[in-house]
Amino acid sequence: MSTLALKGPYWVTARQYRRALWLTAGLVALTLTVIGGLRIWDAQNRASGDFPYEHRLGYDMLRGAMEQLSYGMIALPLLVGAFVAGPLIARELESGTYKLSLTQSISPAAWLRSKLLTATAAALGATLALIAVYRLGWTRVSDSWGFHWAERGPYEATGTVVVAYVLLAIGIGALVGQLVRRTLLAMAVTGGAVGLVLLILGSVRWTFLPVETVTGPAHRSTGALGAPADALVVDQGLVHESGRRMSGYFCSPDPAPGTACRPDEPFTGQYTDYHPASHFWPTQLIETGILLALAALALFAAFRVLRARHP
Repeated sequence: MSTLALKGPYWVTARQYRRALWLTAGLVALTLTVIGGLRIWDAQNRASGDFPYEHRLGYDMLRGAMEQLSYGMIALPLLVGAFVAGPLIARELESGTYKLSLTQSISPAAWLRSKLLTATAAALGATLALIAVYRLGWTRVSDSWGFHWAERGPYEATGTVVVAYVLLAIGIGALVGQLVRRTLLAMAVTGGAVGLVLLILGSVRWTFLPVETVTGPAHRSTGALGAPADALVVDQGLVHESGRRMSGYFCSPDPAPGTACRPDEPFTGQYTDYHPASHFWPTQLIETGILLALAALALFAAFRVLRARHP
């Protein structure tokens, strides 16, 4: 067992932040208890079939808990980055307590490495556990509104990107904590930076792969074109005689069945662009690769800053 025990600066870091580690473990256990308990309650009610009100109540409570967990999974990288930037790095630089470690025959690189590796191990362990808990509940609610595989929350929590976001947050936190050296300011800057990456990649991720398109005639009797039930619809509209797309325009209910969709305009058809469910993992892997590259750059910059200030 002694070989498995933390030693040196790793032991010091774990000891110094043991309350945060215990709090993280407690929150993961609480999440498992809530989601697992509601999942079991819902399954038992569905199996008995004798209490429709309780059955619906159990499902609604599970769905509500999963909505909150979705928000939590999105916020997780921001919390991890803020902790690394603030209490883990900036506070020690601000107060000067890091100098004590440097007097114990520990190099600045070893000091930073021990902190980041300890934080990474704890953060990844908690993240993987939360992904497992999320999937436990998501299998029940995935066919309901707000839990589509491409929605914000379920998309991050059921794939690999949330792990990559956490690693990026650690890298950004390590860099910002050294540059800012003020606990609260470093936490705010890191949270803002990680949130900005979340927003940017969230807005462009569905451009990584080409969409699939279904087209058809623009007649009232045909109805609007549909995509597969589990697809993510990206765009819909009418096709002009010139070939130009008119996004967001649909057939008017006025024309008689079989007549042109818009007698006053030369529309020749309609279209629907969508991403099938099979695009989930390729998109996840592309986004994960981008995030890991950014995380590597942030960590490289963090150690370069450390070397420049503590040669």
